[in-house]
Amino acid sequence: MKYLHSMVRVRDLDASLRFYCEGLGLKEVRRRDVPEGKFTLVFLAAPDSPEAEIELTHNWGSEEDYGSARNFGHLAFQVDDIYATCERLQAMGYTINRPPRDGHMAFVRSPDLVSVELLQHGKLAPQEPWASMANTGVW
Repeated sequence: MKYLHSMVRVRDLDASLRFYCEGLGLKEVRRRDVPEGKFTLVFLAAPDSPEAEIELTHNWGSEEDYGSARNFGHLAFQVDDIYATCERLQAMGYTINRPPRDGHMAFVRSPDLVSVELLQHGKLAPQEPWASMANTGVW
């Protein structure tokens, strides 16, 4: 058996690509537009693990409510510098729902409310402003 990908439905493909690619650093691996089905599939992967992909599915013109996405659980990514990653995402306007107070773990949500866990490769010493930052919302 070989793991292939996880699929996440997205409302706004451009907003989702900004989050996953510019914010998290994933790369677009391939894309497939299906006009007869009115959807686009975009496959993303982390540069260090191209074999594990996320499939973003965008249904054109759909008004379907995907809910809060809490039923999905979360995606997890190991990062080289959790503080720099959180600073970049925060500067892009994303809320760090569970700050990396311990220098090891944080949570943020995508534009489609998918929880994304960030885990530090190794462990960094706690530092401000993260060490004293409170949780925001849910993740």
